Amino acid sequence: MPLIRAFPGLRPAEGRAADVAAPPYDVMNEAEARQMAEGREWSFLHISRPEIDLPQGTDPYAPEVYQKAAENLARMQQDGVLIRDTKPCYYVYRLTMGEHVQTGLAAAASVAAYDQNRIKKHEFTRPAKEDDRVRQVDALNAQTGPVFLVYPSAPEVDQILSQVSQAQPAMDVTAADQVRHEIWVLDDDATVARLTELFDAMDALYVADGHHRSAAGSRVGASRKEANPNHSGDESYNYFLSVIFPHNQMQILDYNRVVKDLNGLDKETFLASLESDFQVVPSEQPVKPAQPAEFGMYLDKQWYRLTLNPDKVPTDDPVARLDVSLLASYLIEPVLGISDPRRDARIDFVGGIRGLAGLEKRVDSGEMAVAFSLYPTRMEDLMAVADADEVMPPKSTWFEPKLADGLVSHVLD
Repeated sequence: MPLIRAFPGLRPAEGRAADVAAPPYDVMNEAEARQMAEGREWSFLHISRPEIDLPQGTDPYAPEVYQKAAENLARMQQDGVLIRDTKPCYYVYRLTMGEHVQTGLAAAASVAAYDQNRIKKHEFTRPAKEDDRVRQVDALNAQTGPVFLVYPSAPEVDQILSQVSQAQPAMDVTAADQVRHEIWVLDDDATVARLTELFDAMDALYVADGHHRSAAGSRVGASRKEANPNHSGDESYNYFLSVIFPHNQMQILDYNRVVKDLNGLDKETFLASLESDFQVVPSEQPVKPAQPAEFGMYLDKQWYRLTLNPDKVPTDDPVARLDVSLLASYLIEPVLGISDPRRDARIDFVGGIRGLAGLEKRVDSGEMAVAFSLYPTRMEDLMAVADADEVMPPKSTWFEPKLADGLVSHVLD
């Protein structure tokens, strides 16, 4: 089986993309989803967050939620809001966020390649979230949330995507967050075949965002294979929906930390405890780290620049040398006493999209005692962790911009 293949996408009819496009299902809570979908009959939130069409307080994992999603998807097709292409296509997908532009390819990615770790992971998944995505795919008989993949930049692939995107896009939507989403339908047989060949020559792809969706794709594929006595390997369930971008166009923002207390220490003792591993320098301005192993810290209305002593940074361990690991190893665990950030309620995580003011707000309100700003994880670091078959600490990467839901879906025939 090829690493990726074209597929007949289910997508908004002409002029309907702005009505349909929605943020990813997991970047909002139910109240926010209800508000976003208010007055928008065809918003894809009615499929990705169907509990908004049921009474408040409905368990989002209840069977009737998945049934409502299937009903809503069927109605959008029956009413001609969503249409399906008649032949397998690739879809060139461009995201523009301010000055940042990245252009990738929407494709069906191989479950077998994922299972064999040719599509590489860097995070653990949670069973409850995996189960939710499996039930969603089974109810819809379609994959509607794309997995965000990365390929090592390849000149000919990049050139083809650039060339296709010179034409008028089939869909052009600027979302509420001012991110522009453009999609071109690539249905030329020769170009489709060449892209398939070029991707198949690659050693690996990398999951950037969407570990639960890719794991669900694998599980759905396995269960349907087992249930099909005539399984051939060519069925659509052997692939999952993805959008694949070149690694050198990715934008990873910082993923910062806030902690509720100083682990019983007073301010002076806490600051003194840092000096064996860090240079600690007060700053009159908010500190946005300019390089790895440098951190900002906000405490008692004062910013500090923390620079980890160079001999503390390992060179031969792709996980231990990550900034999120260094902060955990030399400050959050030994000084603040937090050894399991996945479960410890004393720590929280703030995406860089909220800026340093978002950290100040959490501390100044009294909700948190101290905040830390980090240098963003680099794409090369993520790939090195995945290549080593390791996993990253929780909340290591915050990718922006996000893909939209609803612009192209993969139906499981």
